[in-house]
This record gives sequence, C-alpha cells and structure tokens, in this order.
Amino acid sequence: MNKKVVVLTGAGGVLCSTLALALSKEGHKIAVLDLKKEAADKVANEINNAGGTAIGVVVNVLEKESLLAAKEEINSKLGPCDILVNGAGGNHPLGTTSNPHLEKEDLTNTTEGFKTFFDLDSSGIQFTFNLNFIGTLLPTQVFAQDMIGRAGCSILNISSMNAFTPLTKIPAYSGAKAAVSNFTQWLAVHFSKVGIRVNALAPGFFLTDQNRALLTENDGSLTPRGNTIIGQTPMGRFGTPEDLIGTTLWLCGDGAAFVTGVVVPVDGGFSAFSGV
Repeated sequence: MNKKVVVLTGAGGVLCSTLALALSKEGHKIAVLDLKKEAADKVANEINNAGGTAIGVVVNVLEKESLLAAKEEINSKLGPCDILVNGAGGNHPLGTTSNPHLEKEDLTNTTEGFKTFFDLDSSGIQFTFNLNFIGTLLPTQVFAQDMIGRAGCSILNISSMNAFTPLTKIPAYSGAKAAVSNFTQWLAVHFSKVGIRVNALAPGFFLTDQNRALLTENDGSLTPRGNTIIGQTPMGRFGTPEDLIGTTLWLCGDGAAFVTGVVVPVDGGFSAFSGV
C-alpha cells in the first residue's frame, strides 16, 4: 500500500501496539495515541528504534480539545491523517454482573462486591458506553476531516464478538460494541461520497491485561469462563495480537478499495459454532 500517516488511539495497549508496529513495517508514519504518555512513547520508541517513523502523543479520546491538540501536533510532525484506527475501549466492573444468570437466591446474597442485574451502576455503564462509542465518534470527527478529498483514506474501528451475540455478565460492554458496529455501517454510508472507507474488526477472545484475570488463574490454567470460551472456539485457543495483523493490513490497504461498512470477525471460528 502507499505510505501513509496512520493514527491509532489506545495504541499503548497490547493489541493496538502490535498493529502500530505492523503498520510501521509497511513504511507508514505512525502516531501512537494513548491516555498514558509513557505507554505511547514506549511504542513509538520501539518503532523508531526498528527504523520506522513514529511519535507518541497523549490524548483523552473523550475530550475533543485533547484530540484537536493531538491532531495539530500530528499534522505538524507527520502530516495529515490518512488512516485512523479507533482502538481505545474497555469495560468497567460496575457494568458487570457477578453471575451469568440470575437465580432467586442471588437477591439475598450479601457477599461484598456481589452484583446482580439490579445492582449495576449507571456510572459504570455510562463509562463503558462513552469509552467505546464516544471514544470512537470523537476521534473520527477530528481526524476524518484530514481525509476528505484525498485518495486512499480509511477508518478502522474495533468492535467485538459481543456485538454479534452478547456475552453473559457484561451487558454494558456488549451493548457498547454493538453501537460501534452499527456506527461503522452508518459512517461507511455517510462518508461514501467523499472517499473515506469505514470498516471494523471484531476480535474474538484475546488475552489482554483487562481480561487475563477473568480467563486464567494465577498458575496460568484456565478459569471456568476461560474453559467455556475455548470449548466454543473451534480453533481451540485464544487469539494472539499478531492474529489481527493480516485483516488490519487488508482493510487499511489499497487492495480493499471497494470494501466499506463491514465488520470482520477474527475469532477462531467462535461466531460460526453453534455449540453442538
């Protein structure tokens, strides 16, 4: 693909830092955006030390002024944005139930921290929706302005398998990622006349800092939830960050010039398996 300026949010994390490195190896100039400057600089330094071109930029994807400041810095140091990867996202424990199903006895459970559906905190749900949906919308408002009227520009959002069929226990995260998928389709239509393609990845189950404690024990063995996931994944393993690279390079590349509005599962067959 032609060499471009790529902006990635949440790029200090495991998944998007891997994508940043992969895109840099294609010769692109990379803007590594993260809420933590240290994390952003670490990834940018790794790219630069490998012979690439990258800058680390601190940004809060929920604050437009922060994004506008980041854009000004990126434009002055690297040029206008060609590709935006909206990688910032996550869940919140206050939007998560303790059990996958409600049982009558749960209503009288006094264990500290135990939460039924009726105990879900609106602030935790709002945080999750804002981080995933608003944290995709605002960076798009800011950086897509660079793309109008220029060839080969695109946006890649990060959805989830939760968006197709919600997982138990995490209604806020599932709903927020469903919103990202819907928004991806809406944007693809909205931007179609100005030449901006919009697509999304829907990762299956990847071990990250956010979910490792839910899926694995301290000794590295699987939790009951981890075992259930592997049992529902025909390829029989969790994804690795590198598993996202091929689809990312395709969707961001010129070879996908007629591809827009799709949400591509990268899930080891999870979405194709009925469980039987």
